[in-house]
Amino acid sequence: MSHADGQAFWEWFVRHEALLHDFDPEHEFEREGIFDELERELHKVDARLAFEFGPKAPTREFVISADGVKQAFPAVVSLVKMAPPLYRWKVTAFRPRRDLNIVQISSRSVDPEAVEVALLDNGRMVGIHLFLSGFREEDNDLKKIGYLLLGDALGEYDLGTHVGLLRMLPTDAETNNRRYPLSELPQLFDQLVSQLRSRQGRGGLKPC
Repeated sequence: MSHADGQAFWEWFVRHEALLHDFDPEHEFEREGIFDELERELHKVDARLAFEFGPKAPTREFVISADGVKQAFPAVVSLVKMAPPLYRWKVTAFRPRRDLNIVQISSRSVDPEAVEVALLDNGRMVGIHLFLSGFREEDNDLKKIGYLLLGDALGEYDLGTHVGLLRMLPTDAETNNRRYPLSELPQLFDQLVSQLRSRQGRGGLKPC
């Protein structure tokens, strides 16, 4: 990402921030028009970047995301650091952790209460087994749902930087690791990351 591209993006954002802040999500045409333009401007910075808006509020959240692409993480960090003072906005780097809800893609839907996880520790990185009912390697919709659930549970940054091995498995798969409800993953994950950092000292975790 060049400094000039980042500066040009924020200049465009400032010129349109009132419309972006106040748009009515029920007006689909209005939303798509300004959002398409915002996406074009963001892709001038880095074509891998994505964005999300929080609910309409006096201070509205604007999330800049690498869309799960680790190679684009530096562009997200740089662009957010360049953000000017925006008194009606909270600019957030990477998709944050969110409450777990049912996720649906096409005809497939998954209730997070039916999902289990197991954590693995190789001494350097966190490994995750995600157990989904009826999972098959060729089921791309279910894979996408799995990634979305993990993103909600852990947030984009932690999922991209602290997770090494990630396997999705059917619920009847035989493994040796203890399984936990997906709702317990954030706390267990943070505990394991903290333990790994303590073992490695000030060097911290290495990227996967």
